Amino acid sequence: MTDDPIVWLTIFVLSVFVGIEVISKVSSTLHTPLMSGANAIHGVILLGAVIVTGTTDSTIAVAVGLVAIVLASVNMVGGFVVTDRMLQMFTRKRAPK
Repeated sequence: MTDDPIVWLTIFVLSVFVGIEVISKVSSTLHTPLMSGANAIHGVILLGAVIVTGTTDSTIAVAVGLVAIVLASVNMVGGFVVTDRMLQMFTRKRAPK
């Protein structure tokens, strides 16, 4: 692949459009399983950000990696919290003894 920034920008923009189209077609009954899957993907992204940031020597790359780690962590934890709250809506409340 080439190192041309225009090629990378084009791939990024096309992937954003594909992502928007795919997510907008999901029915509301599938949002909880979809969020759980997305949380697992964010865990992989977080692991990748930690590995890449740990192996770099550039100060700018470390700063960008730190931002990526923070954002991936917030997104992953927040997704699990929201998924847990959504699943609690479907659990039965125990009767007091």
